[in-house]
Amino acid sequence: MTANYDLVIRGGTVGSATGSFRADVAVKDGKVAALGIGLGEGTREIDATGKFVLPGGIDTHAHVEQVSAGGLLNADTFESATTSAAFGGNTTLISFAAQHRGLDLRKVVDDYAVLARRGALIDYAFHLIVANPDAKTIRQDLPALIGEGHASIKVFMTYDLIKVDDEPLLDLLLTARQHRALICVHAENHGMISWMGRKLVEKGYVAPKYHAISHPRGSEAEAFNRLITAAELLDQPIMIFHVSTAEGAQVIRDARGRGLKVFSETCPQYLFLTRHDLDKPGLEGAKWMCSPPPREQVDQDALWQALALGDIQTVSSDHAPYRFDETGKLSGGPNSTFKQIANGLPGLETRLPLLFDALVSQGRPEFAGRGLDAFVNLTATAPAEIYNLPGKGALLPGYDADIAIWDPAKQVTITDAAMHDLTGFTPFAGRSVTGWPEHVLVRGEDVVSGGALHAAPGSGRWLARTGGHAATPTGRLVADMDPQRNFGAALLD
Repeated sequence: MTANYDLVIRGGTVGSATGSFRADVAVKDGKVAALGIGLGEGTREIDATGKFVLPGGIDTHAHVEQVSAGGLLNADTFESATTSAAFGGNTTLISFAAQHRGLDLRKVVDDYAVLARRGALIDYAFHLIVANPDAKTIRQDLPALIGEGHASIKVFMTYDLIKVDDEPLLDLLLTARQHRALICVHAENHGMISWMGRKLVEKGYVAPKYHAISHPRGSEAEAFNRLITAAELLDQPIMIFHVSTAEGAQVIRDARGRGLKVFSETCPQYLFLTRHDLDKPGLEGAKWMCSPPPREQVDQDALWQALALGDIQTVSSDHAPYRFDETGKLSGGPNSTFKQIANGLPGLETRLPLLFDALVSQGRPEFAGRGLDAFVNLTATAPAEIYNLPGKGALLPGYDADIAIWDPAKQVTITDAAMHDLTGFTPFAGRSVTGWPEHVLVRGEDVVSGGALHAAPGSGRWLARTGGHAATPTGRLVADMDPQRNFGAALLD
């Protein structure tokens, strides 16, 4: 008898953003072909009895094979990063093509594309980091690159060597509006951070724990307000990265309440860590240094509530891997001040297990018994919709068969040694979680199963994207920009 399908996954519980149900999942030619009970035979079959069959995770914020503003190459290659991501249940990654001052954006993107084609084991796309918003970048390179499928731009409002000030930020917002790209922003008040860092060091407060207060919590809300005001002026949708404070979440809630297209993400480090994690002997606290820094328990509670209400739509890793040695965190030597220590945490492999444990196994109360739906939505469906990844983020007929089969009863204690990235540590070591992805497939092909890697470097595909719905302006102009109300001045062309 000829098999009907290439693969049938039988007996599992299929999860979606709107509910779960018992069904078999059939795959043919890399696509989900059917869902139902008693589907025909597959050339290959997987018994998923007692397991959750979920869309593979989409991590939309990861720094891979990237050089920092300070000139430090991070620890991971595309091969190691996507291997780690796959072991953590992910099937798609959006990382960065990072321009620095003086670099040609076109060449930057071409160089990252070569690295990803050579190493990636799961599908991927890029955000374009713009740190050099000169005329060629804005008028020539960005329009062309957006047209080729790079439909999101990343901007920093802080850090001396890469920050974009208010006026060029407006230029970038206008370019994004004109060519339908989403602007993603690291939004903190640069002056506050710079001043606090300088004062702390002058006073001798140089241990890693002081990094946590060198980014005043007010610096986040202030920058969010300024960014949102600029975006509203041009009616340009934005994505605010790594929200860390209750005040920041409130600013976003207010903006969305006024009908603005403001999207946002947070990260596990803001949901599971606090500033007290940085308070360790010697330089050990450097392992928990990231920007913005982890905050307080009250902020964690506010962020969970914001996720449940939909004010924050996604949870990414912000994977920024620097080893705890002279090649990474300690590149400034054994007596480094917190200002000399690279910011960033690894997280590709732990993001989904931590969230699964909190939402599904522990049942966060904010989600009122719908933790599995929320898990799928926050980690797969919503990222696919916001970043316009057609055929990703759900298990529906015609969609890519990007699948993670979870054992909801498996208990795992996270350790440094178990991670597959090249950082050498995880800030979540010692935490125990219930629920783990045991089988991961990209377009119907095994990437991880039985604790082993099965995909080859370079098997991941680049995903060309248009801006989609998220990047489409609302059509509501403020009076200053509306020719009907500003004496006929056409400023958005």
